[in-house]
Amino acid sequence: MRNLVIVILSLISTIAYSQKGTIRGTVYDGTTGETLVGVSVVIKDTYTGTATDLDGKFALQTNPGIYDLQLSFISFQSLIVEGVEVKADEVTVLNNLELGESTVELEDVVVTARAIRNTEAALQTMKAKSSVMLDGISAAKMELIGDGTAVEAAKRVTGVTIEDGKYVYVRGLGDRYSKTTLNGVDIPGLDPDRNSLQMDIFPSNLIDNMMVSKNFTAEMPADFTGGLLNVSTRDFPDRKVFSVSAGTAFNPDVHLNEDFLSYDGGGTDFLGFDDGTRALPDRARQSNIPTPISGAPQNEVVDFIRSFNPQLGAKEQTSLMDYSLGFSFGNQIDLDSESAKAPKLGYIFSLSYKNEYDFDSDVQYGEYQKQIDPDSYEMRYATLQNGAVGERNVLVGMLGGIAYKTNFNKYRFTAMHLQNGVSRAGKFSIDNDASAVGQSGYYAESDNLEYNQRSLTNFLLSGTHVFQESGWEVDWRLSPTFSSSQDPDIRKTAFTFRSDDDVMFNAGAGGNPTRIWRELSEINATAKMDITKEYQFGEEDATLKFGVSHNYKQRDYEILFFDVQFFGGQSWEEPDASQVLNPENLYPNQPNAIYYQSGNNNPNPNAYESNVHNTAAYLSNEISLFSNFKTILGVRMENYVQRHTGRDQSYASGDTRNGRNLDNDKVLESLDFFPSVNLIYALSEQQNLRAAYSRTIARPSFKELSFAQILDPISNRIFNGSLFPYSDWDGNLVETRINNLDLRWELFGDRAQNVSASVFYKQFDKPIELVRIPEQQTSTEYQPRNVGDGQLYGFEFEFSKNLDFVSPLLKYFSINSNVTLVKSEIEMTDAEYSARKTYEKTGESIDDTREMAGQSPYVINAGLTYNNYESGLAAGLFYNVKGETLSIVGGGLFPDIYVSPFHSLNLSVNKKFGEDQNTKVDFKVSNLLNQKQESYYHSYEAENQVYNIFNPGRTFSVGLSYQF
Repeated sequence: MRNLVIVILSLISTIAYSQKGTIRGTVYDGTTGETLVGVSVVIKDTYTGTATDLDGKFALQTNPGIYDLQLSFISFQSLIVEGVEVKADEVTVLNNLELGESTVELEDVVVTARAIRNTEAALQTMKAKSSVMLDGISAAKMELIGDGTAVEAAKRVTGVTIEDGKYVYVRGLGDRYSKTTLNGVDIPGLDPDRNSLQMDIFPSNLIDNMMVSKNFTAEMPADFTGGLLNVSTRDFPDRKVFSVSAGTAFNPDVHLNEDFLSYDGGGTDFLGFDDGTRALPDRARQSNIPTPISGAPQNEVVDFIRSFNPQLGAKEQTSLMDYSLGFSFGNQIDLDSESAKAPKLGYIFSLSYKNEYDFDSDVQYGEYQKQIDPDSYEMRYATLQNGAVGERNVLVGMLGGIAYKTNFNKYRFTAMHLQNGVSRAGKFSIDNDASAVGQSGYYAESDNLEYNQRSLTNFLLSGTHVFQESGWEVDWRLSPTFSSSQDPDIRKTAFTFRSDDDVMFNAGAGGNPTRIWRELSEINATAKMDITKEYQFGEEDATLKFGVSHNYKQRDYEILFFDVQFFGGQSWEEPDASQVLNPENLYPNQPNAIYYQSGNNNPNPNAYESNVHNTAAYLSNEISLFSNFKTILGVRMENYVQRHTGRDQSYASGDTRNGRNLDNDKVLESLDFFPSVNLIYALSEQQNLRAAYSRTIARPSFKELSFAQILDPISNRIFNGSLFPYSDWDGNLVETRINNLDLRWELFGDRAQNVSASVFYKQFDKPIELVRIPEQQTSTEYQPRNVGDGQLYGFEFEFSKNLDFVSPLLKYFSINSNVTLVKSEIEMTDAEYSARKTYEKTGESIDDTREMAGQSPYVINAGLTYNNYESGLAAGLFYNVKGETLSIVGGGLFPDIYVSPFHSLNLSVNKKFGEDQNTKVDFKVSNLLNQKQESYYHSYEAENQVYNIFNPGRTFSVGLSYQF
């Protein structure tokens, strides 16, 4: 109650002093780029002043007018900022104030306030002086350019590639080797099997900065190799934030399309979750569900059948246009406006909503095999699927936080909730070739209905404490995350054609109608503490860091399967899925007499529980052995234990002698030490030569280290957990350990201009790749496996340059680009090499090495931007392409699967209006080149054949935002 009274009185005090204005700013060390604590900030020739807090921030209230500020700190040159304009009840923000070190008496440095507000010097200094190879983008730059979301801003970070419009990858390495953290803490994304967080849910005005570390140091988690992206959200907004936004998008191939496929959902689909319409019927979990075979009374069988939703067919309707809404507000309050060193309270909140449609009328899936004859080069198809898929995707994001700080202590609490619902409907024709190995031969038409709802709730409680006199700093964080993913009532209904006018459901061909319920829930809890000590080594500054952390994860997963059976024969007038569950076709009505049969054993082989305990400790020391040469030595220890409860199909079917059953058994246990060495030689104030060595790790996910068998109902492809043994696989999946070497030259200029060249080498011990299972020839099944040792060599060149050196007329234009070239190599296992040799073609010479799965041979990012701060107009043209990439490893009968290069070209334009530029209009065009996303089978001297083809089309979007 006392604290509530203080807050209320503070709000009243704030209103009482509303005729005054406020100056806020952040002060940095011009040498290291770090914030400075305790800097004196005074309005020149007055006694009005304050000092910077533990974040290097200050706030001054004064009457309207134009003032000069004087900043002073022991052993630093004083800085005078001239012409700081203060308006009544408004905040003037000075983003980057830098103090230069001084060993002799020099005159004060004088700058103008306008120059201070429009620079990104602090970020450049931080990148140049960082102990790691660092790239990023600041809040000031995001505000200047006008990016609406974090994913738009991330496109401007060197070496970053955006996948699926939301996930961030670094240096062309896939999700397994990239990682995203939020406010320095591990957080799973909406897809719990990804390392990357969905980035399109963060409004840019809530982000303080986004930094990408391209090499490892001991204080970082060890499970990344390509890059670690950390997103820092604001806790104390520099000025009041109160904005609303709305947008819409149009794709000619998708929106206002009368052929769009959908099906009836629940009343809360528009909020991203099902209202119970698709819920599993209560009696379906009974060990003996009522069926005619079990002798259940007829009324119970009928009631059970009718408890299932009767809709099985996709229907056509007109799709709407995409739309999005956003709202955010935040501010900071001085809890005692009379005191220059008063405690401060900061708060921030954001709500975002997106409703998007996608429709592809020409989706293709293919399953191909090699010919057995070594002189027959062309592949033959096993199964071809062609059809159309309609999708509605709803994403709701909420982020809120409150923070309290004094000059040397800060406490922070943030909460985030994401809710995502995807409704999908498809119609397909299926052609299976009897002449292919393991195939029966049939033609079918299928209706597929799906719904996936995912949610993620994250909390962060943290504290930072600075002991200025002794040089110690303590930072602690507690962060639990609760996530879930549910697929309620996946429905597949495939009529098999025996002739043009004779259709039926055939379990050995298109299959009987099936329904699947999948449910996953996961807890991820992190606790960590970092301690830093600043001290002197010789005459140079040095930093000692050490800390501990513990991460606990637990996942529960279950799949329940039900299929339609017929008590007698079948007779269908036409292949119409929407008519299958009509009352006249249900038991006991003949001839079809439909009833439901459970496909679930007890215990369920497709249910598991897994948990992880990961305890870590680290020690790192940064010293300068001599002038201009910095050394950062560190080691991290991680004790990782993963346990699993689950069983295979044999055990679940009653074969306890030969089947496998795990009861909270350890499936992965390791104690690893991860050393890191970073050497930095400053060739000049803005030019560095860096060398780094580190050891990192990539671990299998819960799904990969399980007995789970997960069916994709549209493509009919099956994922198998690695615990299943085969003749060429022992069922023991282990971690991948990676040695990393980096060498980089970098040159920094003003206005975020830079140029750098890097070479890097990575050595992989037992990398994990997704492999087609050779033994499963009648079905299409994949499994994650350790393959042979691998290595890659890479070269990276990047630059960012303003074009005013060409002509003053181009002063608002800049270009940036980075090119990564990689040569990767995997030493095949004996089993893989032997399988490939068995199907070697005449003239083909198979070596015992191949490229790595998931690694692109090249990545090109390029951007041309225009930014006129005075007029409020900004525009950008951004291009990205990844080279042909091995996606799934084949072997034997089955060819390798590659992803084609996707040439992504996007245009964005935004214009700010009004005296204070508070109104902004955005216009974007995505996929300007109208490229298709294609994966294909590749075999020696054969024409490439389709694995997947999707056409995202070209999308035009417009948005409007207003900041009060």
